[in-house]
Amino acid sequence: MSIDIIQRLRQSGTDKIKFAVADIDGVLRGKVISMNKFLKAVQNGIGFCNVVFGWDMDDACYTNGDVSGWHTGYPDAFASIDLHTYRTIPWQNNIPFFLADFSHAPEVQAACARTLLKKVKQACEDAGFKAVFSKEYEWFNFTETPQTLSDKHYTNPQPLTPGMFGYSLLRTSQNDAFYYDLFNLLKAFNVPLEGLHTETGNGVYEAAIEYADILEAADRALLFKTAVKEIAYRHGYMASFMAKWNHALPGCSGHIHQHLEDASGHNIFREESDVDGISETMRHYIAGQLYCLPFIMPMYAPTVNSYKRFVEGAWAATTVSWGIENRTTALRVINQVPAATRLETRVPGADTNAYLSMAASLASGLYGIKHKLALELAPVKGSAYDIKALQRLPAGLQQATLIMKNSHIAADLFGEAFTDHFIRTREWECQQFEKAVTNWELKRYFEII
Repeated sequence: MSIDIIQRLRQSGTDKIKFAVADIDGVLRGKVISMNKFLKAVQNGIGFCNVVFGWDMDDACYTNGDVSGWHTGYPDAFASIDLHTYRTIPWQNNIPFFLADFSHAPEVQAACARTLLKKVKQACEDAGFKAVFSKEYEWFNFTETPQTLSDKHYTNPQPLTPGMFGYSLLRTSQNDAFYYDLFNLLKAFNVPLEGLHTETGNGVYEAAIEYADILEAADRALLFKTAVKEIAYRHGYMASFMAKWNHALPGCSGHIHQHLEDASGHNIFREESDVDGISETMRHYIAGQLYCLPFIMPMYAPTVNSYKRFVEGAWAATTVSWGIENRTTALRVINQVPAATRLETRVPGADTNAYLSMAASLASGLYGIKHKLALELAPVKGSAYDIKALQRLPAGLQQATLIMKNSHIAADLFGEAFTDHFIRTREWECQQFEKAVTNWELKRYFEII
């Protein structure tokens, strides 16, 4: 396949390609390089300043890092271009595009989210399973550009459409060129959607990406977010995957759908003889996710803003809980179609790094299978918001990071090197927020206090 792709590129006459790597926050960092440079990179790797693992999403360099930092002198780390990720970008004259990672760069691989997912995937396959995953995203669209929003100091962005109008045919018809560009261009970009519709909230859309092998599913999820933003730019809009941009509106989720298959492709989460149609393996998998959830929350909710989404009655889970076809719980078992029996992990927001949230879901599920954890927690019937006895999810990033740091669970699931790096980055994120003076503080204290 690799030889075929290179031959196709040579025959196409293209003189350049685009490639990208994902940083710890799931932000794509990339370059356009010449065809000659690309061919050399396929053989030898390509240098990328290790600062991509030494700064935050605002390009501020960590002062608490170990993998990367001023103490390293910021040398190049060599990324490996994955030829299996080949696609073309239809809204950019079909320029060839590839993803890369640092799985062959020992000095930084502990900080590479895609490398972590590849390791968890391998552990799954070593256990005799194939992980099949997909992401669904909610996001808000605005009639803004980066410049207009900057000029307004990021206040009062104008939503694309008004009103709470989920599953609306009318609202999408107002901006049908953008709406159908999303569906059609994403398919041409090899990020095919199962569905696309409006959700509850001003200018909010939801998309479900087609199922795939877990690594391909995560690649698609990362590319989906950047692609949606770029397509929105072409129409003069902005797309935001912020978890909670307005306290009066629902947040944006990034739910994960998943099941495991055996070597013959059989869905091993299904068991017809069970009263709920779910297998013992699935029960262990659910138990593993529930057990690990409080200790790995920053993998699902990585920003200060993430925790503003966890509000009772706002379609986001607030407890360690599960249920059959229950959208108020952290884990929702979907069992109505036997072949499609699966688990939906509803905790992650749209702001997550898909490599990390999927790695967390699979690794914690496998933990339950490996240790044969019993699913002792009863499924929630009715609203989980009304059951006060359920364990609450951490209330903020600082608390969640401290719980993660003080537990062995994350290191058991992801290794000590990755866990140490990731915790440092979340501590940094908390520190940046602590220094900020917010509009809320100005409004509350400027005159009155």
